[in-house]
Amino acid sequence: MAHCALFALSRTSRSGDRTNTPMNIRSITYFDDPNYPLATQPLERAGEFIQAAQPAFEEAGYEVQTTRFATPPFPHLLPDCVAMTVVSFAQELEAALKPLGFSYAAIGPALPDYPRSYTAIPKVIAHTETVFASGMMASTQEGVSLPAVRACAEIIHDLAPQDPNGFANLYFSALGNVPPEAPFFPAAYHAGGEAVFSLAIEGADLAVEAFTDAEDLASARQNLIERLEKHAKLLGDVANKVARDWNLRFGGIDYSLAPFPVEDLSLGTALERLGVPAVGKHASLAGAAFLAETIDRAHFPRTGFSGLMLPVLEDATLAARAAEEVLSIKDLLLYSAVCGTGLDTLPLPGDVTVEQLAALLLDVAVLSTRLDKPLTARLMPIPGKRAGQRTSFDFPFFANSRVLALEAAPVLGHFAGDETFMLHPRG
Repeated sequence: MAHCALFALSRTSRSGDRTNTPMNIRSITYFDDPNYPLATQPLERAGEFIQAAQPAFEEAGYEVQTTRFATPPFPHLLPDCVAMTVVSFAQELEAALKPLGFSYAAIGPALPDYPRSYTAIPKVIAHTETVFASGMMASTQEGVSLPAVRACAEIIHDLAPQDPNGFANLYFSALGNVPPEAPFFPAAYHAGGEAVFSLAIEGADLAVEAFTDAEDLASARQNLIERLEKHAKLLGDVANKVARDWNLRFGGIDYSLAPFPVEDLSLGTALERLGVPAVGKHASLAGAAFLAETIDRAHFPRTGFSGLMLPVLEDATLAARAAEEVLSIKDLLLYSAVCGTGLDTLPLPGDVTVEQLAALLLDVAVLSTRLDKPLTARLMPIPGKRAGQRTSFDFPFFANSRVLALEAAPVLGHFAGDETFMLHPRG
């Protein structure tokens, strides 16, 4: 399986020493409906747009790490959801987008109204190299689908052995209440209708610098707001000009401040610069809430999550705290209640069961609907590894850590049924 190598190769434009460069654009994500069979015109227009947009942002001083294309949920394009039809669609889309300059594609989520759609995803990821997918578990409009929660757990379980390091699960995320046009993968999908583009930002360094330079909490907040708004003005000016030139809608900026696995580009470091003794210890919740609420105060055209992203394996400080057994899965789930995007790149034991995964995913799904916020779960069971063992990734975009213990048992009784239940958000 080639997923890991291709993930790295497509990002070699970023130097190993990232500390001397400004905030990066993780992705320009273009959302459109390619139809099926694929229509030539919208894809060619997408390629022409990306060839113009990327240099426009680079001329403004921002490195663009990847360019990505997201479709509507694939069950809307392929309602029979036969696995090999979905695989053919994904392969044809991948082949069509590569010469147009796109690094990755997302075919959107499997949906509870199309139960067969979930079973197609492991085959799609096994037979493509740059295609992402997701599975919707819950929304405030449709409720929490217990069958969809279990189906997502089965996908994660089935994907794990596709690669010795569990890398296939980088290409899948279970979604709770995630709206369309969030630019971070794997969660991205198009609402349909007119094409739109948005920006995903790698900006953990903004928070680290803002909090390091601060004399108190008030100045820490103001420092970060000023940095966010300064870059948003520059990015927005470029984006709006490109949008006018191409008669496209600019969807906004997802300021989830994605990290990179060095200390100065870590959201864990940012929290500790606020005064958190170590992420995972008490006061971490306060730090997470403070950082996320500061992002909320900034004025910028927002889309997606625009919250605190805590991907354990992509963040040097989080990986270190997990390795020290200070940071747990329950801690990360708790922080998601006040900020964040959910659970991301969590190394789990290779022998984790579908039932254990489903219990964890149910908590994510319920949290997303009760709080009316988007959350995701990208979980990585690692074949052959047990809880507490060191990871051994030879991958420049991951920090090594320890496999996290999953304190979960199969759900029982009514939660083991096939219902979809509603949860009204707290007003």
